[in-house]
Amino acid sequence: MTGTNVIVIPAKSQMSQQVKRQLRVAAYCRVSTAQEEQLNSYDVQVRYYTEKIRSEPKWAFVGIFSDRGLSGTSTKKRDEFNKMIKQCRRGKIDMIITKSISRFARNTADVLKYVRMLKEIDVDIFFEEQNIHSTQPGAEFYITIYGSIAQSESENISANVIWGKNQSA
Repeated sequence: MTGTNVIVIPAKSQMSQQVKRQLRVAAYCRVSTAQEEQLNSYDVQVRYYTEKIRSEPKWAFVGIFSDRGLSGTSTKKRDEFNKMIKQCRRGKIDMIITKSISRFARNTADVLKYVRMLKEIDVDIFFEEQNIHSTQPGAEFYITIYGSIAQSESENISANVIWGKNQSA
């Protein structure tokens, strides 16, 4: 076997074969009332998420989708939320960051509906307050629990408002 030439071809790493691209990230912000302190919270959320996304080198800033003075119990009238979902369906967003599950939705059925739909199209939702990525194994269990709590809080607030109106009448 003398005289045999062996040429060693080094394997290419998978990382060099993959095109590295930034994760396209958007944020969703919502406040449920138009009261001054809530609007301040809204402005703070928008500024915070804009800076957070733009400062992360591995992320590309897609935008901030935000609804002011709207309840989270239904997605029907939340125009910015629905616009964001359309962008996700069009493949324009890879990840959504939001303050908490209750900012995303206060209806357990809606939370699960959108988490599942977005997961099917490989869009992650990061719920910052709960430190949950929707695409993590077991995340749906925790999202369901927190979603139920958010829905219960919303129902209690509504009952208290109705009671207060009845008492003042």
